[in-house]
Amino acid sequence: MEELISAISTASGRGGVAIIRVSGEGALALAKKMFSYKGEFTPNLLYPGEIDCGTFKDFGMCVYFRAPKSFTGEDTVEFHCHGGQEIARGVLKQTLALGARAAERGEFTKRAFLNGKLSLSAAEGMAEMINAESLSQIRAGYSLYTEELTQEGKRLQALITSCLASIDADVDYPEEDLNADSRKEISEKLREAENALRTLAGSYRAGKKIKSGVNVALCGKPNAGKSSLLNALLGFEKAIVSDEAGTTRDIIEGNLEWNGVLFRLTDTAGLRESDNPIEREGIRRAEQAIASADVIVYLKEEETPPPFPEETPVILVGAKCDIVQREGCDVLLSSKTGEGIEEFKQLLYERGYGRESDVLLLEERHYRAVEDACAAVGCALRAVEGGLPAELYAEDVKRAYLALGTISGETASETVITEIFEKFCVGK
Repeated sequence: MEELISAISTASGRGGVAIIRVSGEGALALAKKMFSYKGEFTPNLLYPGEIDCGTFKDFGMCVYFRAPKSFTGEDTVEFHCHGGQEIARGVLKQTLALGARAAERGEFTKRAFLNGKLSLSAAEGMAEMINAESLSQIRAGYSLYTEELTQEGKRLQALITSCLASIDADVDYPEEDLNADSRKEISEKLREAENALRTLAGSYRAGKKIKSGVNVALCGKPNAGKSSLLNALLGFEKAIVSDEAGTTRDIIEGNLEWNGVLFRLTDTAGLRESDNPIEREGIRRAEQAIASADVIVYLKEEETPPPFPEETPVILVGAKCDIVQREGCDVLLSSKTGEGIEEFKQLLYERGYGRESDVLLLEERHYRAVEDACAAVGCALRAVEGGLPAELYAEDVKRAYLALGTISGETASETVITEIFEKFCVGK
């Protein structure tokens, strides 16, 4: 077992309950020194009693989790005390006085990974859930936490392993002429793997939107109704609304959650020629926001919309429909009366995000691993179909296997593992 570590596992501040977690060899012996219950601890049961912190006592509860049936896979004890900051610190201080050391960031979860209780991607899913700002991020994080991505990676690794077995047989027993018999089977399996990897890599675009939010640029001519629309979507007046052209001269942002997805809205300066240096700077920033947007909302009047990036979805909005009905728009709405706002939100969801997949890539390192595996499988497939000897594509197939293993942590380097758990808070 690992050395004994301890940390406060609940958020800092006042609350009903604080939890101090202790994990490692000697956790139960430490608990018996601090807790008033003197009988034998049955694992997984909460016991009420006094927690002796040396300089004071608190009435709370204690629970013991016996290895390996604990979060970390080690003997673990939790003290549940009242939620004041000083009480929790006092309990922690006493655990340290009795031989535990302060846990490092993410050390409990790292031990769970090292002890085989969860994969590396599952740990990252847990972090996504903790840091979630939207319902979709919680769902995607939970998908990672429940090993859906790891399972898909292992399925593809099994497919690649089957190819490796045939390739090794071709290399080791050329006199059996296995190469001619197995080449077609290897090709079919590699093509199946390549198609699945391409689909998985394609999910990263949606995954990025879940993780960071969908960037929406509200743009149009001055006085088109951009600021009014932002206020209507947010439900309060964040942007100044005025009949005077050029009122919005800087980027104004706000967040909207719709269908569980976070949309980061940016109200931009009106697009026009201007001699005012401040307004020109606002227009320059508007153009930057448009260039980096995931979806562009253009409030159209009579003019033809300007050219936008081809790969970016555009929603043409006819605002102020209570006053005038615009032609050639995707949706008509009124920020004043609320007409068309719900229809606009749904259109924003469909064009800016779309439907969720069963398995999504949230992390860039997962995307890089899948891309590397896909490239390696593609090289191997071309070699197989080109009739090249097995020795020439065996390494590509092995490279694909190793790349997929970094997702679960099976083949991840110590540096990568350390970097991931350093992003966690202390106590998790």
